[in-house]
Amino acid sequence: MAKMQAAQVRRPGALELVQVDVPEPAAGQVRIRVEACGVCHSDSLTVNRVFPWMQLPRTPGHEVAGVIDAVGPRVDPWKVGQRVGVGWHGGHCGHCESCRKGDFVTCQNQQICGISYDGGHAEYMVAPVEALVSIPAELTAAEAGPLLCAGITVFNSLRNAGARPGDLVAVLGVGGLGHLGVQFSAKMGYRTVALARGRDKEPLAKQLGAHGYIDTTQQDPAAELAKLGGARVILATVTSSKAMSAVLGGLGVNGKLVMLGADMEPLSVSAVPMIMRRQAIQGWPSGSPRDSEETLAFSTLTGVRAIIETVPLAQAPQAYERMMSGKARFRMVVVPRA
Repeated sequence: MAKMQAAQVRRPGALELVQVDVPEPAAGQVRIRVEACGVCHSDSLTVNRVFPWMQLPRTPGHEVAGVIDAVGPRVDPWKVGQRVGVGWHGGHCGHCESCRKGDFVTCQNQQICGISYDGGHAEYMVAPVEALVSIPAELTAAEAGPLLCAGITVFNSLRNAGARPGDLVAVLGVGGLGHLGVQFSAKMGYRTVALARGRDKEPLAKQLGAHGYIDTTQQDPAAELAKLGGARVILATVTSSKAMSAVLGGLGVNGKLVMLGADMEPLSVSAVPMIMRRQAIQGWPSGSPRDSEETLAFSTLTGVRAIIETVPLAQAPQAYERMMSGKARFRMVVVPRA
């Protein structure tokens, strides 16, 4: 059987390069020749085996872009040679209560690419057809990959948050998610303010489309947003509950804090102002393959792109460590055939 290179978790806490068999697609599956795969903070769920039910060994990676090179039975209309991707949403059962409502992202039996089955930090992977995303010709594989998790999470949450063009949207954090959040917010027509620690990211934030910038180390972010009339939406892309709690006072009437970054620590919330001003806190989990295609289409139309660093597959473990250290600018992308 043909062999391929893959980055694999064989024991919790370690990502290593290995040689494994090239997988064969079963019924309802396609094999993808991976051209690029983004490195996401959520890959740590695989590396650290956060879910006890996850089977090892496992290859992480859920920002996959490539080309179909083999198909199993019952995959119409997907064909060999099509450019496709796979994001966080790796498949759904089609019969649970959520699926019967068409809400596939909250499927009670949802599969997650790189957790439920091997992901894209490899030369090849197989995926079920219900997880496939069509990639437009205008995007390279390296451009498309990060948009299939970081991009869709920001785009899909923002377009469903209730803001209208001209409303004040604050993006908390200018990192892997936040630098995309600033772009999407500005391109959607929102009055966009970026919030981050220090002044060093202000030039970039404004280059990406931010109309204003708040240094959270020198200014009270809640007070500064209140001076601007209060935010309709605060898009929290950081992984700090403390930082999220600190901006809640900057919400306006009917304002909403949308959490995209995950922290195990609880938020500190004052109920009275939230009640009196009809405010809300909401989490948002990525989106369906159709949502991903709409993210790619909007990005193609408006020029939204992730700022990326590309590395060959042989350096996937190092790319993961660079991402986890916070030194990546801003999304690491593994390219198997660099």
